[in-house]
Amino acid sequence: MIRADSTGRAVLLGFGLLLTTGAIAQAAPNLLVSPATDGDGRIRVQFAARYQTVLSAEISAQIAQLPFREGDSFDAGQALAIFDCALLRAQLNKADATEEGARQTLKVNKRLAELNSMGVLEVEQASAKLKEAEAEAEAMRVTVSKCSLPAPFAGRVAKLSVEAHQFVSPGKPIMEVLDNGKLEIQMIAPSRWLAWLKKGSHFQVRVDELDRSYRATVIRLGARIDALSQSISLVGEVDAEHPELLPGMSGWATVRPER
Repeated sequence: MIRADSTGRAVLLGFGLLLTTGAIAQAAPNLLVSPATDGDGRIRVQFAARYQTVLSAEISAQIAQLPFREGDSFDAGQALAIFDCALLRAQLNKADATEEGARQTLKVNKRLAELNSMGVLEVEQASAKLKEAEAEAEAMRVTVSKCSLPAPFAGRVAKLSVEAHQFVSPGKPIMEVLDNGKLEIQMIAPSRWLAWLKKGSHFQVRVDELDRSYRATVIRLGARIDALSQSISLVGEVDAEHPELLPGMSGWATVRPER
C-alpha cells in the first residue's frame, strides 16, 4: 500500500513500520517491488532473465554482418556479430611467415653447430628469435579470433546498439542479450516469514500483463536480511514452461505457510 505523508513524500506501508522508497531501493536495487501486505500474504514481484549481459567489441574494426536483430533468438556459440578483419588476417599471415623463417634459421644454425661451423651463442640467439616469432604469431591468432562475437548462451537479442558497416572500437557496446530459459521471479518479503518460508516453498503468482496466475517455487533466498526494512530478497521460478512470460513482466505473488 502506498500513500503520501504530510510532506508529500511517498511512503510504503506493510512490514509493521513506515519504509521510505529509498530504504526499499537499498534493500533490492533495480527491483520494482512493493512491500508485503500483512494478512493476505501478497508481495509485488518482477520477472527477470536468469542471465543477461551487454556484449562489447574487443577490436577496432568495421562490422561486416549483424545476423540477428532485436527479438531474434540464437543458440550458444553462434556469431552475433562478424567484423571485417582483412587487415588483421594479413598481419597474421605475416606473423606466421616470420615464425616459419625463424624456425628454419634455428634448424640450420643447429646443424652448423654440429659441424663446428657456428658457436653456441648464435644458436641460442636463433632460438630466442623463434620464441619471439611464435609469441607474436599467437598474439595475432588471438586477435583474429575476436573477429566474430560468439553468443555466451542461448537466448534473444534485447537491444542493438550499432548497425552493420559501422566502425567500432574496443569496449563499444554491440548489443544486450538475455537467455531464453526459465525466468526468475524477484521479490522482497518480510524477514519474519523465514519462520516458515524455505527454499522449495510453493506460491501463486498473478501476472499483470497477462491477467493469469501461475504456480511457482522459491528457488533461492537472499544472503542477508536488510536491517533497516527487516526484509529479505527471494527468487522464485514458475514450475512449468510458459513461453508467453517475458522479462520485465510484473505482478503479485501470494505466499502463505504450507499446511
